[in-house]
Amino acid sequence: MSLAAFLDLRGERALVVGGGPVALRRVRTLLEAGLRVTVVAPELHPDLLGLPVRAERRPYQPGDIRDARVVVAATNSAAVNDAVTADARVAGVLVNHAGDAARGTLRFPAVVRRGGMQVAVTTGRELPLLARALGERVAALLPDEAAVNAWAGRRERALSLAPAERERELAGLRADIRAALGLVAGGAA
Repeated sequence: MSLAAFLDLRGERALVVGGGPVALRRVRTLLEAGLRVTVVAPELHPDLLGLPVRAERRPYQPGDIRDARVVVAATNSAAVNDAVTADARVAGVLVNHAGDAARGTLRFPAVVRRGGMQVAVTTGRELPLLARALGERVAALLPDEAAVNAWAGRRERALSLAPAERERELAGLRADIRAALGLVAGGAA
């Protein structure tokens, strides 16, 4: 069983070992989350060169993980990925093994973002295609940004009310949100 969590790692250092298409996807994800990314690989995908990363064209060395909060092992060599993962685990660093997610401590879920909402889906197994399909299904259910903003405004106003009126307003908001999502009126509080 995994711990589902959203981590604020903005400004932290990430190391991606590998320079191919998988590494490129992981680099984009890390940059989107605000991490400072270093890429170490003898060969680099051309699109990596246009991204704001520190790129070092050379093989991985164990000292590369120093000061990294997140490490991604994304080479086309199982032996290198295993070594990077083992080094990161010993150092207590979050690590994603792109070739065998079960060996790492970090998995990258399918993520859907809309209107300040962020929903992550993982299958808990090696089924990224299923996770992506589920993410698409979730995206179809999400309300638009205007609705989310309106609900957030209603909640803020309700929190400023006296207790009885606040509870009444929050119950109305809960019912409206559930109705918009096609859920029955009662449901979980």
